[in-house]
Amino acid sequence: MADSSPIRGFVRFLASEVGLVLGRRRNQAGLVVLAAVPVMMAFAIRSAGDGVFGSILAGNGLIVPIGALIAEAPFFLPLAVSMLAGDAIAGEAHQGTLRYLLAVPAGRTRLLAVKLLSLFAGCLIGVGIIGVVGTLMGVVMLGAGPMITLSGSQLGFGAALGRVALMYLYYAALLAGFAALGLFVSTLTEQPLGATVAIMVVNILGWIAEAIEQLDWLHPWLLTHWMTSFTDLMSEPMLTTNVSRGLWLALGYVAVFTLAAWARFTTRDVTS
Repeated sequence: MADSSPIRGFVRFLASEVGLVLGRRRNQAGLVVLAAVPVMMAFAIRSAGDGVFGSILAGNGLIVPIGALIAEAPFFLPLAVSMLAGDAIAGEAHQGTLRYLLAVPAGRTRLLAVKLLSLFAGCLIGVGIIGVVGTLMGVVMLGAGPMITLSGSQLGFGAALGRVALMYLYYAALLAGFAALGLFVSTLTEQPLGATVAIMVVNILGWIAEAIEQLDWLHPWLLTHWMTSFTDLMSEPMLTTNVSRGLWLALGYVAVFTLAAWARFTTRDVTS
């Protein structure tokens, strides 16, 4: 029982932090924007569903969550995570609440862990909103028939839904690596907007580097290089080579930048 009390306290702390993140109007507006993309995509596909194109997509409602993830993966979702990460530490310092949080007998390491896990929760919630809304809209607008894979074969709706879930979980894992990078950047400044911009600059530079052939050696080390590899999971059989590499890179990002954030935060002189 003595060991369970700190665990319960940590869980309550984490739940409180996630609740605060979800309670902010700006974050709620961001979730609405993320959810709006699959809604608009479902109506666009449905309105264009005549002729050969319409016959191919008939009953193929899962094309909506897949298309929405492809559309939001390069910019919208990284932007959402960068905003959360910018607020994680820099936002608290900017508002003058960081010093009071550290006054609570929680410790800097515990606070940093809670912030990191809340960012991971934000990654899951962000992609989950798109996936759930996209799936519901796709089924309502297009139906729940077999899914056509990238190999040209068909999967039953249940099996295809499982593939879509794997796609979203894979992308959430990549976002977790991005969130760890963002948390580290957030420990370097007291300006949340500056942290958000810096994180997005890294994302944009990654996509620019992808287009430069002379930087081929750098591409495998960029999260952006693997962000759309989730489409490999819609082949039959599934192609997992790039997915595995992306997951290992994301794990590396989480480990390296979490340690960097811990080293910076635990030695930081909090004066605000």
